[in-house]
Amino acid sequence: QVRLVESGGGLVQAGGSLRLSCTASGSIFSINTMGWYRQAPGKQRELVAQITRVGITNYADSVKGRFTISRDIAKNTVYLQMNSLKPEDTAVYYCKDQSSPLWGQGTQVTVSS
Repeated sequence: QVRLVESGGGLVQAGGSLRLSCTASGSIFSINTMGWYRQAPGKQRELVAQITRVGITNYADSVKGRFTISRDIAKNTVYLQMNSLKPEDTAVYYCKDQSSPLWGQGTQVTVSS
């Protein structure tokens, strides 16, 4: 089975930082493209950041310059470093193996004013 488990969400003040982690087990994490998505209340789930098997990254315009996606192959873990957080970043954040239909369970990020 492929299983993704996110952690690191929480409540933070505007301007603060959080680092989300996603650990994969039973997957081909070392070669798969991995993505972070988020879904805010009343909105569609959107791709926030992605890192390919060769390390190419891309970001949604709304987070570019503030968020950084990275991965640790040895630990089967992908990270999302979130800096300069804004209330508009409040959402449930999900990890996704782009070669799998399975999602992580999500972790709540709440940014207060």
